[in-house]
Amino acid sequence: MHYQAERTNGCRISDSWTYRNLKTAVLENELLRVVVLVDKGADIYQLIHKQSDTDFLFRSPWGVRDPSKFIPTTGWPAGKWLDVYEGGWQSMFPAAGFPSNHNGAELGIHAEVNTIPWDCEITEDTPDQVSLRCWVKGVRMPFSGEKTLTLKSNSPILHIQETITNEGEEPEMCVWGQHIALGSPFLSEDCILDLPGGKITHASEWHPNNRFKPDHESQWPTTKGKDGTDIDLHLIPPKQSKIMDLGHFSELPEGWYAITNRKLDLGFGVVFPKDIYKYLWYWQVFGGGSGYPWYSRTYNVGIEPASAPPAGLESAVANNTALKFDAGESKTADLKVVAFSGVNGVSNITNDGVIVPRD
Repeated sequence: MHYQAERTNGCRISDSWTYRNLKTAVLENELLRVVVLVDKGADIYQLIHKQSDTDFLFRSPWGVRDPSKFIPTTGWPAGKWLDVYEGGWQSMFPAAGFPSNHNGAELGIHAEVNTIPWDCEITEDTPDQVSLRCWVKGVRMPFSGEKTLTLKSNSPILHIQETITNEGEEPEMCVWGQHIALGSPFLSEDCILDLPGGKITHASEWHPNNRFKPDHESQWPTTKGKDGTDIDLHLIPPKQSKIMDLGHFSELPEGWYAITNRKLDLGFGVVFPKDIYKYLWYWQVFGGGSGYPWYSRTYNVGIEPASAPPAGLESAVANNTALKFDAGESKTADLKVVAFSGVNGVSNITNDGVIVPRD
């Protein structure tokens, strides 16, 4: 766009940026700045709280890599995704979680739309509101998707509407999720996690630095460590704890979560439709990610709404947690991301994104 009206206050938007050869869009209002890597999955690469100059999202040690300029030395389906994982927030469909083979299609982790370019257009550009619409078509499965990101003036809420469609002429199955990873400096041992309740299921013993009792189930907010001790899931361990855990929450009474950094007086909340995202993955790399690709360098947590547990599409079909899409069928999910302050914890986030503090 050559003749877009430019502003220096209120809501602003531009899709005329390039970062490391990737088309990039920027949305901002008085409170938030959002950077979208349009050419790399339309990933949300930065989500910055302006007043405190804090990016909520995790950044991988290697940052942004252009997938078109990288040739992996092996065909390992997990490594090919991790090699170009910059952190941030990815849309995951039609598969999410571990690699799968489904209906003749071999799919890597979190496949397949977050490593390919999307198209985009600015659909609204006023001082009061800006919106960016992005869309994509899958490669190995017949799913298309679009998402629209919206900021309103003086609002601490990022609105995201995502729609995916089965363009095939036969029914197809899907796992759909949001790969949201938070990192330092926002994430620290001064943070607490709040959920509306639910059950946590631990993964099997999948890493030497796993602290959870393998294959165990508990009710929020307490679970069991593999040494038999109680673990308070409200608490975020420090990096020196050297933990690497994986689990997922289910049976959520409401669709929201919040992390509050009490020292920074800053919080991050997500509201999501639990009729679609029935599960909340809990991926924890608290300094304990030894070996490839982290080499004990990273401190991050993924709290990821998803339509199935994190075992992949093949497993979801087998255990009847996959979403079924009839030929031509579309489904839509509306999410809200809320930045907040002035509370020591959260007891609820309403569907409108209003924070209800703990007593």
